[in-house]
Amino acid sequence: MELVKSMIISAAGMRVQGQRMRVIAENLANANSLSLEPGGAPYRRKVISFANQLDRHLDIEIVKVAGFRQDRSELGRKYDPAHPAADDNGYILTPNVNVLIEMMDMKEAQRSYEANLNVIENAKSMLMRTVRLLRA
Repeated sequence: MELVKSMIISAAGMRVQGQRMRVIAENLANANSLSLEPGGAPYRRKVISFANQLDRHLDIEIVKVAGFRQDRSELGRKYDPAHPAADDNGYILTPNVNVLIEMMDMKEAQRSYEANLNVIENAKSMLMRTVRLLRA
């Protein structure tokens, strides 16, 4: 039963890391998204947060998505007086997405996903060996 619990915990980890990768992909896709109206706000980076949740039926804690929020860090500024969103001084606001950080976060999420997958594969292998021993 403990191997099954470890598989359930790892599957939950894979689910949240998959959602994290989708959020990161959205951030990367919008890294250059600017407003088209003067003084308008560009795309703001999104951040995902996790929380442990007790599964009383199985008596285990699994990770779930606690929520999504916008990163409130400062937006960038770029001088481009010809842009339609430029303010009176010729500056436009740029997204607060740092592509390097997003790529590092994506790699970390990928590695976490793969680690959880390895746990599931190992637990499955142990279960199969146990079944083979019980049949013999």
